[in-house]
Amino acid sequence: MMCDCCSRRQFLAASALGGMALATNQLAAGGEAASPPPAPPSKVRICAIVAGAPRQRSWCVPPAKIEEIKQRLAEAEKNLGNVEFVVGQASNAGQTARLLEQAGPDAPVLAISANMFGLRRVMPVVFQQGRPAAVFHLPVIGGHDWCLVPPWLAEGHRVTLFNSTDYGELERAAALLRVIPLLRQSRVLVSPPLKGTPESFAPDQVKQRLGVELVPMVDRRYDEALAAVDAKVAEAEAKRWLDQAERNVEPKREDVVKAARAGLALDHLIAENRVQGLSVGTCMRWLPRGFPCLGFSRLNDRGIPAACDGDIDCLLTMLICQYAFNRPGFLGNAAGVDTARNAFHLSHCSAPLRMEGPDGPAAPYLLRRHAEVRGGAVPEVHYRVGQKVTFTKLIHLETLLVFTGKIIEAPEVPEGTERGCRTELVAEVADGSKLLFNWGGGALGKSAKDYYASLHRVAYYGDHVQSIRHLARLMGLRVVEEG
Repeated sequence: MMCDCCSRRQFLAASALGGMALATNQLAAGGEAASPPPAPPSKVRICAIVAGAPRQRSWCVPPAKIEEIKQRLAEAEKNLGNVEFVVGQASNAGQTARLLEQAGPDAPVLAISANMFGLRRVMPVVFQQGRPAAVFHLPVIGGHDWCLVPPWLAEGHRVTLFNSTDYGELERAAALLRVIPLLRQSRVLVSPPLKGTPESFAPDQVKQRLGVELVPMVDRRYDEALAAVDAKVAEAEAKRWLDQAERNVEPKREDVVKAARAGLALDHLIAENRVQGLSVGTCMRWLPRGFPCLGFSRLNDRGIPAACDGDIDCLLTMLICQYAFNRPGFLGNAAGVDTARNAFHLSHCSAPLRMEGPDGPAAPYLLRRHAEVRGGAVPEVHYRVGQKVTFTKLIHLETLLVFTGKIIEAPEVPEGTERGCRTELVAEVADGSKLLFNWGGGALGKSAKDYYASLHRVAYYGDHVQSIRHLARLMGLRVVEEG
């Protein structure tokens, strides 16, 4: 519950996420996972500091406006569900330090400018403690302290600015601030071989840069989980996929049951290891035992990022964006750019249905056989034509690639045609030629020649470019626009 400088309990207790020590920079395929630690807490704290004293005079925010802001914070807390604000007013370094101590060591900061010079008295303490911070500043009446944010950024501080009369920006700021503490408490299960830019699958670098722990899974654990799936539960899951499909095109019922069994095995592994995400580098080798594509779709729909092809760049991207936007992304192969139509094609055989979040509507789908092995059961999802989408990907643990488009086609692959992956999204982009020759934006370096590091992008419903820029400032990342 939101408090007003009154809570003394430490909500974010010391985490037991010490986990497994990894001796090398690469995960060993034969490594054993240690006993899983407790799941992370369901909420994170954000320290909301009213910087300076509100007053009814020039270059000050009136007390009534601050009360409106506090009410909007309470509403944001309810809407977001996993955020708890610690709210207080500070006009000097001592007051700021005491408020930060109450919020706890992992709490990022939402600083609300209440009068001229308020921020300059508060923010040095925030920066000394290395906390990421979002500044909310009301234009005109709030004074000129917004001018301080660009110099702070230039000095290397992790800070961003919401300079707006829209109180809804407070909720967006909180949604982005929560990403950082949530990542620090996160574990993801990974099945080698791992792919992407090399930093992404170096456990020590991922832990140091993002706070995420990579937990290796040996192949036999999948076999054991698969064997333990109850046959009746697998039949029920298969029936759900069949009943909810617009049409079952090629798969036999036993293929759908095998795919359902594979998905339920993944559910077991997620629960067993108490992880917040999953990436499998042995997808194609798993196919004869049961296609995991349906299971990946279900996991993503439930808010558990699941990335195929062992792409840890994309898994980390999906984890960050899940925490920021509460919605899954469609990880796909960049199937091509049609410069004649300014159209970008993204396709894969695993795709989430609920692109607007777990409570959102499900996209229609067909059940198809896998395009490359001519068997099994995978979804062909038909995404919403006319929908604005954002394509993004974290590379080298330091850069977010991004561009936007609008879906103009979600084609149905003709029966009997083996034309690439089953789910295809075709998006109109601003300049197809620019996207084609600026692929990677020069940020991939030597990894540009690596197939998987270069190939994949993750698509999200909505235009999230500004939020990604805010998030990059908070996390100390670069943003490179490809198109």
